[in-house]
Amino acid sequence: MTKAVFCIAQNTDQAESIVNDLIIANFSNNDISVLFPDKSTTQDFAHEKHTKAPEGAAIGGSVGLGTGAALGLLAGIGALAIPGVGPLIAAGPIMGALSGAAVGAATGGLAGALIGLGIPEYEAKRYEGKIAGGNALISVHTASSEEVDRAKKIFEEAHAEDISSTGESSV
Repeated sequence: MTKAVFCIAQNTDQAESIVNDLIIANFSNNDISVLFPDKSTTQDFAHEKHTKAPEGAAIGGSVGLGTGAALGLLAGIGALAIPGVGPLIAAGPIMGALSGAAVGAATGGLAGALIGLGIPEYEAKRYEGKIAGGNALISVHTASSEEVDRAKKIFEEAHAEDISSTGESSV
Protein backbone atom coordinates (compact mmCIF):
# COMPACT_ATOMS: atom_id res chain seq x y z
CA MET A 1 0.00 0.00 0.00
CA THR A 2 1.32 3.41 -0.98
CA LYS A 3 1.93 5.91 1.79
CA ALA A 4 3.32 9.40 1.71
CA VAL A 5 5.90 10.71 4.17
CA PHE A 6 5.88 14.45 4.89
CA CYS A 7 8.17 16.97 6.56
CA ILE A 8 8.74 20.69 6.87
CA ALA A 9 12.02 22.24 5.74
CA GLN A 10 12.87 25.62 7.25
CA ASN A 11 14.08 27.11 3.94
CA THR A 12 14.60 26.29 0.28
CA ASP A 13 18.27 25.39 0.79
CA GLN A 14 17.30 22.72 3.31
CA ALA A 15 14.49 21.57 0.99
CA GLU A 16 16.94 21.32 -1.90
CA SER A 17 19.32 19.23 0.23
CA ILE A 18 16.52 16.89 1.33
CA VAL A 19 15.30 16.41 -2.25
CA ASN A 20 18.86 15.68 -3.35
CA ASP A 21 19.23 13.09 -0.56
CA LEU A 22 15.92 11.46 -1.56
CA ILE A 23 17.05 11.20 -5.19
CA ILE A 24 20.43 9.75 -4.13
CA ALA A 25 18.49 7.19 -2.01
CA ASN A 26 16.72 6.04 -5.22
CA PHE A 27 13.33 7.62 -4.64
CA SER A 28 11.79 8.47 -8.00
CA ASN A 29 11.65 12.13 -9.04
CA ASN A 30 7.98 11.49 -9.83
CA ASP A 31 7.29 10.50 -6.20
CA ILE A 32 8.84 13.56 -4.56
CA SER A 33 6.80 16.74 -4.00
CA VAL A 34 7.86 20.14 -2.71
CA LEU A 35 5.65 23.10 -1.85
CA PHE A 36 7.00 26.46 -0.69
CA PRO A 37 6.04 30.14 -0.77
CA ASP A 38 6.98 32.12 -3.85
CA LYS A 39 8.76 35.12 -2.40
CA SER A 40 9.90 36.45 -5.76
CA THR A 41 8.24 39.40 -7.38
CA THR A 42 10.38 39.53 -10.48
CA GLN A 43 9.84 38.18 -13.96
CA ASP A 44 13.17 36.32 -14.16
CA PHE A 45 11.57 32.92 -14.53
CA ALA A 46 12.22 30.55 -17.41
CA HIS A 47 9.50 27.88 -17.41
CA GLU A 48 5.82 28.60 -17.55
CA LYS A 49 3.11 26.30 -16.25
CA HIS A 50 -0.58 27.21 -16.34
CA THR A 51 -3.23 25.61 -14.19
CA LYS A 52 -6.95 26.19 -14.03
CA ALA A 53 -9.21 25.22 -11.16
CA PRO A 54 -12.90 25.94 -11.66
CA GLU A 55 -13.15 27.64 -8.31
CA GLY A 56 -10.17 29.87 -9.03
CA ALA A 57 -8.13 28.66 -6.07
CA ALA A 58 -5.14 27.92 -8.27
CA ILE A 59 -4.06 30.38 -10.96
CA GLY A 60 -1.42 30.21 -13.64
CA GLY A 61 2.07 31.30 -12.87
CA SER A 62 5.65 30.83 -13.83
CA VAL A 63 8.64 29.40 -12.08
CA GLY A 64 12.25 29.27 -13.08
CA LEU A 65 15.59 27.63 -12.76
CA GLY A 66 16.42 29.74 -9.71
CA THR A 67 14.75 27.13 -7.54
CA GLY A 68 17.81 24.90 -7.74
CA ALA A 69 18.97 21.87 -9.65
CA ALA A 70 17.36 19.14 -7.55
CA LEU A 71 14.00 20.90 -7.45
CA GLY A 72 14.25 21.48 -11.18
CA LEU A 73 14.37 17.71 -11.72
CA LEU A 74 10.95 17.21 -10.18
CA ALA A 75 7.87 16.78 -12.35
CA GLY A 76 5.30 19.49 -12.89
CA ILE A 77 7.08 22.43 -11.30
CA GLY A 78 4.95 25.56 -11.40
CA ALA A 79 3.51 28.47 -9.50
CA LEU A 80 0.10 28.63 -7.84
CA ALA A 81 -1.86 31.10 -5.81
CA ILE A 82 -4.09 29.75 -3.06
CA PRO A 83 -6.51 32.15 -1.37
CA GLY A 84 -5.46 32.88 2.18
CA VAL A 85 -1.95 31.53 1.62
CA GLY A 86 -0.71 33.48 -1.39
CA PRO A 87 1.70 32.55 -4.18
CA LEU A 88 3.35 29.14 -3.94
CA ILE A 89 5.80 27.10 -5.94
CA ALA A 90 4.96 23.41 -6.22
CA ALA A 91 6.71 20.44 -7.80
CA GLY A 92 5.87 16.78 -8.10
CA PRO A 93 2.53 15.03 -7.52
CA ILE A 94 1.38 17.76 -5.13
CA MET A 95 1.25 20.16 -8.10
CA GLY A 96 -1.54 18.13 -9.67
CA ALA A 97 -3.42 17.85 -6.40
CA LEU A 98 -3.26 21.59 -5.79
CA SER A 99 -4.10 22.65 -9.33
CA GLY A 100 -6.94 20.18 -9.80
CA ALA A 101 -10.61 20.77 -9.25
CA ALA A 102 -10.30 19.37 -5.71
CA VAL A 103 -8.84 22.70 -4.59
CA GLY A 104 -11.47 25.33 -4.15
CA ALA A 105 -13.18 27.52 -1.67
CA ALA A 106 -15.29 24.61 -0.46
CA THR A 107 -12.23 22.50 0.40
CA GLY A 108 -10.47 25.18 2.40
CA GLY A 109 -7.62 26.01 0.01
CA LEU A 110 -4.27 24.48 0.84
CA ALA A 111 -5.39 22.66 4.00
CA GLY A 112 -8.25 21.10 2.02
CA ALA A 113 -5.89 19.88 -0.68
CA LEU A 114 -3.51 18.43 1.91
CA ILE A 115 -6.42 16.65 3.60
CA GLY A 116 -7.29 15.27 0.16
CA LEU A 117 -3.77 13.82 -0.01
CA GLY A 118 -4.48 11.85 3.16
CA ILE A 119 -3.00 14.17 5.78
CA PRO A 120 -5.11 14.44 8.94
CA GLU A 121 -6.93 17.77 9.23
CA TYR A 122 -5.02 19.05 12.26
CA GLU A 123 -1.68 18.33 10.57
CA ALA A 124 -2.84 19.83 7.27
CA LYS A 125 -3.73 23.07 9.05
CA ARG A 126 -0.36 23.08 10.82
CA TYR A 127 1.45 22.50 7.51
CA GLU A 128 -0.58 25.28 5.89
CA GLY A 129 0.51 27.68 8.65
CA LYS A 130 4.16 26.68 8.34
CA ILE A 131 4.11 27.10 4.56
CA ALA A 132 2.44 30.51 4.92
CA GLY A 133 5.24 31.36 7.38
CA GLY A 134 7.94 30.67 4.80
CA ASN A 135 8.74 26.97 5.29
CA ALA A 136 8.65 24.26 2.62
CA LEU A 137 6.56 21.07 2.69
CA ILE A 138 8.28 18.00 1.25
CA SER A 139 6.55 14.71 0.63
CA VAL A 140 7.60 11.44 -0.91
CA HIS A 141 5.32 8.60 -1.97
CA THR A 142 6.52 5.22 -0.76
CA ALA A 143 5.57 1.66 -1.66
CA SER A 144 6.80 -0.23 1.42
CA SER A 145 7.40 0.21 5.12
CA GLU A 146 11.14 0.06 4.39
CA GLU A 147 10.80 3.10 2.11
CA VAL A 148 8.77 4.91 4.78
CA ASP A 149 11.57 4.29 7.28
CA ARG A 150 14.24 5.34 4.77
CA ALA A 151 12.43 8.60 3.95
CA LYS A 152 11.91 9.41 7.64
CA LYS A 153 15.59 8.78 8.32
CA ILE A 154 16.57 11.20 5.52
CA PHE A 155 14.19 13.82 6.94
CA GLU A 156 15.51 13.32 10.48
CA GLU A 157 19.17 13.51 9.40
CA ALA A 158 18.41 16.79 7.61
CA HIS A 159 16.81 18.17 10.80
CA ALA A 160 13.43 18.58 9.14
CA GLU A 161 10.42 19.36 11.34
CA ASP A 162 6.95 17.84 11.69
CA ILE A 163 7.82 14.49 10.12
CA SER A 164 4.79 12.27 9.56
CA SER A 165 3.24 9.88 7.12
CA THR A 166 -0.30 9.37 5.93
CA GLY A 167 -2.25 7.48 8.51
CA GLU A 168 -0.14 8.44 11.53
CA SER A 169 0.58 11.34 13.82
CA SER A 170 3.65 13.51 13.65
CA VAL A 171 6.87 12.15 15.12
